[in-house]
Amino acid sequence: MSTAAATIVIGNGLRLSFAERGDESGPNLLLLPGPTDSWVSYEPVLSRLPSWIHVIALSLRGHGDSDKPAFGYQVEDFAADVVAFLDAVGIKSAVLAGHSGSCLVARRVAIDWPERVAGLVLEASPTTLKGDTRFEAFVRSTVLNLVDPIGHAFARNFVVDTSTDLIGEEMVERLVEELLKVPARVWKETMSGLLRYDDLDELEHIVAPTLLIWGDADSLVGQEMQEHLARAIPDANLSRYPGIGHTPRWEDPARFASEVGAFVGRSQRKSA
Repeated sequence: MSTAAATIVIGNGLRLSFAERGDESGPNLLLLPGPTDSWVSYEPVLSRLPSWIHVIALSLRGHGDSDKPAFGYQVEDFAADVVAFLDAVGIKSAVLAGHSGSCLVARRVAIDWPERVAGLVLEASPTTLKGDTRFEAFVRSTVLNLVDPIGHAFARNFVVDTSTDLIGEEMVERLVEELLKVPARVWKETMSGLLRYDDLDELEHIVAPTLLIWGDADSLVGQEMQEHLARAIPDANLSRYPGIGHTPRWEDPARFASEVGAFVGRSQRKSA
């Protein structure tokens, strides 16, 4: 079974890029890559996910081959795009899987449009990045000083620092190529938006079953954050990946695909 890449125009006029795989009559799984990544970042797991699941990996606005408007890079903007995308492709509800900062987008959809979310998969999810001194220092010292064109060396260092040797050199270069499609202004607006966003007081309103996936060698998102989320989200369970870093789906794609597939199955039965 092949992966088909396509674009679609959503209700606000933006054209978004996505890849699709699996049985269109099956339960829906929408994959949301982390900031600066495109749908390509899910390639290591797309072919491993069960074929009975209808899987879509989406490049959010400003990323990959999706449109890059002059503004609209707050978490709330991305969340509204997700709902508009579901409308455009005719999907009533889906399991949303986010990574890193895009977990905040998935959570926003679950809070504001609970009927559209059959389940949440939060991979390496922060609680909030507001007040995070390390992230704030990175944004102020590095991101806000970026200019176009972003250099290959910077892009490669960024990918390697959040990556693993297990994905191989070819995949690293694919990820670098996709990252270089993100303009400096999108970096700045997206990262600045993450610094302002905080939904911790609203997590109790998430009704979707939630799977937290976290590698205990993650140097960016710590155990305290995962324990907080597991307590705050009413129906949340934490799956810990020993010795794994910030992107579990790259380091242990077989386990990730198996767990997410099983979770989609359980979520489908709950929502039936």
